[in-house]
Amino acid sequence: MTRHAVRRAAEATYAAPAEPRKAEGYTRWAIADEATPGAVHTEFNVCALEPGGRVATAVQSFEECFYVVEGHPILQTPSGAVRLAPGDYGLIPLGVPHSWRNEEAAPARWAQMRSPQPRARHDRDVHPVPELPKTAPVAVDPRDPRNRDHGHIDPVNMRVDMQKQEMLARSASMRTALLVYSGITVKMMVDSDQGADLTTMFMVRYDPDGVAGPHDHPFEETYYFLEGEAEAVFDGVTYRLRAGDAAFAGVGCVHGFRNVGGGPLRWLETQAPQPPGRHSYRFVRDWDYLRSITGGQ
Repeated sequence: MTRHAVRRAAEATYAAPAEPRKAEGYTRWAIADEATPGAVHTEFNVCALEPGGRVATAVQSFEECFYVVEGHPILQTPSGAVRLAPGDYGLIPLGVPHSWRNEEAAPARWAQMRSPQPRARHDRDVHPVPELPKTAPVAVDPRDPRNRDHGHIDPVNMRVDMQKQEMLARSASMRTALLVYSGITVKMMVDSDQGADLTTMFMVRYDPDGVAGPHDHPFEETYYFLEGEAEAVFDGVTYRLRAGDAAFAGVGCVHGFRNVGGGPLRWLETQAPQPPGRHSYRFVRDWDYLRSITGGQ
């Protein structure tokens, strides 16, 4: 049974989404949605907004987290407008009115994760509301302790040897902490600490010798590759994935990764629903070991 999907950047197709709110110059490349095998909780897209484009104000019955890849889209909420830049990320909580616009001369692109999964039979669970008044946008300031909705991450923030006070996007705290194991570095971006209840978003970096053996999870994951080259195995099928490619793994999909590019490998990853406090990973090698020491008894 296939519980995964792989999307190639060279085959990306951007189309206007079938949503009830008005939009101009707005398209999306669908990575995972209702039509994806194994996808129940996740919708993941790469969004594009042309110069002068806009997405009208709406509320949504799902959480949405995002990561800006290109350009400077403006996100408007009742709290004000934020002029986003590449490396900025954030959370749009369930039920919060918001709109998007692009006032630049260049297009903008961002990765977008939504959960619970929007449903076509319910107008994608998007509900138009009266337009928010436009306010002057401000830049994301990740060091401002009043900032709970947005953050910023650069490739250098993933390097263990660069975790110095003057190099951090925030003042030193657990929000800047890195999880390091087996040549792999992980930094959380959107999670329960930032107010998310249903989703997580984080950055992953593999050293040249980084590897994660076959394992699966009790939740869904999506991967959007940003740098380097990975050998990825999903449901026993091996793929080579590079910057711009994406993949989805559903619950029970056994998968693993290896850095085969010779340099750093980096991707954006999301999970839905949020992982449990225990038993988030089930590594094949651990249970194979149990068989070996018990003789299968």
